[in-house]
Amino acid sequence: MTNGATSPVTAATLKVEHSPLLSPTSSQSVTETVNGSHRFVIQGYSLAKGMGIGKHIVSDNFTVGGYRWAIYFYPDGKNPEDSSTYVSVFIALASEGTDVRALFELTLMDQSGKGKHKVHSHFDRSLESGPYTLKYRGSMWGYKRFFRRALLETSDYLKDDCLIINCTVGVVVSVIDCSRLHSIQVPESDIGAHFGMLLENMEGSDITFDVAGEKFHSHKLVLAARSPVFRSEIFDGVDEQKKEMVITDLEPRVFKLSCDQTASNT
Repeated sequence: MTNGATSPVTAATLKVEHSPLLSPTSSQSVTETVNGSHRFVIQGYSLAKGMGIGKHIVSDNFTVGGYRWAIYFYPDGKNPEDSSTYVSVFIALASEGTDVRALFELTLMDQSGKGKHKVHSHFDRSLESGPYTLKYRGSMWGYKRFFRRALLETSDYLKDDCLIINCTVGVVVSVIDCSRLHSIQVPESDIGAHFGMLLENMEGSDITFDVAGEKFHSHKLVLAARSPVFRSEIFDGVDEQKKEMVITDLEPRVFKLSCDQTASNT
C-alpha cells in the first residue's frame, strides 16, 4: 500500500467526452473542354500541288485553351508510302507544353452550298478512345489519308482553286471546386417575441412599475439591456435593490406601448 491516496476508478466515475460533429464538407471535380475553332483558307491549290511528299502549307497560329495551334496541309501527302495518292491534314501543338490532352475535329468544307462537308471528328469518339495526348511542341494529330486527291480535285470541296479547312480544338481541363460547408438555413430571430412574452407574464419578474395605479411587472436586466433610460433609472439610482418604481409622467397605455416596442426591436 502506498502513502499517496488514490481514488478507485469505476464505471460510474468514467466520463467519455465526444467531440461535436462538424458540418460535412464537399468538393467537386469538373473535367471539361475549352473549345475553339480556326478556318484555314488555301488559295491556289493547283500551284501547291507537286511541291513534294512531306512538304506542307501551314496556317497562322491560333490559341485555344491557353495553347497555340496550327493546321498543316500536305498537298502531296505526308508519307512516301502513299505515293501522292492522298492529301494529308494535321493539327499541331505550336507552343511549349507537355502532355496536353485535347479532342480534335477537321472539316473539309463543301463549297457548293449543299452542306455535305467532309468531317473527321475525334469528339464523336471521346467516350470510346478518350482525348489524344500531345507530348511536346510539334506533336500532331490528323490523317495521312485525309482525302483521295483525284476525288478531291473533281469535288465540290475545291472551288475556284480554293480549299477551306475548318479545325476545332477542345483542350481538356480539370478543376476542383473548393471544399465548402453545406449551406444551413438560419431561421429568422424570434427573440423579440420571447421578450414580449416576458412582459406579458409575471414569471421571474423582479421589478414592478406603478403607472397611475396600474401595476406592470417586468425584468430589470431585459429593460436595462434594451433601454438606456431604464438602465439609468434601475441601476444608477440610490437604491439599486428597489422592487417598485412609480412613473408619474406617463399614462398606463403609453407606458405599455413603450415596453412592447423595446422588446419587439430586438
